[in-house]
Amino acid sequence: MASNSLHDQAKALESQISSILSFYDISELPMQQKDLVTNLKHQLVDIRLDARDYEYAETRAEQLQHAKEGKQRLGQLEQSILKASEYNMFGAVDVAHISAGIEQLISGME
Repeated sequence: MASNSLHDQAKALESQISSILSFYDISELPMQQKDLVTNLKHQLVDIRLDARDYEYAETRAEQLQHAKEGKQRLGQLEQSILKASEYNMFGAVDVAHISAGIEQLISGME
């Protein structure tokens, strides 16, 4: 994943998480889990857009602003993944792999 653009890395992370979540019928989940899954999906889209905006920023100031927002969202995503793992939606290996992808995105937004 390291040779890919940040946007491609964000899309791959989105795809990986969405693939895991696709095993769950959202309409049959308890309300807390339903809200968590919905929030995760929104966070993934926002992160992908942040990565795209970071790469296409015309000035360094814009790039730094998108990096700040992206890093904040990536931190929130990591917390959401950990919360979902408490409901056994993600296994320990999934959490570790996703966390590594998140850290890679964060380090790319320097």
